[in-house]
Amino acid sequence: MHEASLAGGVLQLVESTAARDGFSRLLSLRIEAGQLAGVDVRALRFALDCLAPGTVLEGAQIDIEEPPGQAWCLGCAQTVEIAQRGDACPLCGGYQLQPTGGMALRVLDMQVE
Repeated sequence: MHEASLAGGVLQLVESTAARDGFSRLLSLRIEAGQLAGVDVRALRFALDCLAPGTVLEGAQIDIEEPPGQAWCLGCAQTVEIAQRGDACPLCGGYQLQPTGGMALRVLDMQVE
């Protein structure tokens, strides 16, 4: 379950930001985990909840956005939405797709006190 190490990285990022910027409490955290990022969002949320007690994450509202995967189809020269790598183009049925979006795992913003 690599989501536990991902959650640890998120915690480390938030704690280093708290030390640098001098905030004591995190009110909310917004994360993006794209559909093509290879992240099990439920497992990530569970791991964050497990790490939260006694840290700056404790009591914070954590929202995880899941933007859809996007790809450029070489066959029909269109940007299309895909659920996973290896999917066929929903427009032409071709498999020459270059992923262009929905691949990131990143902290979008945080509200602090």
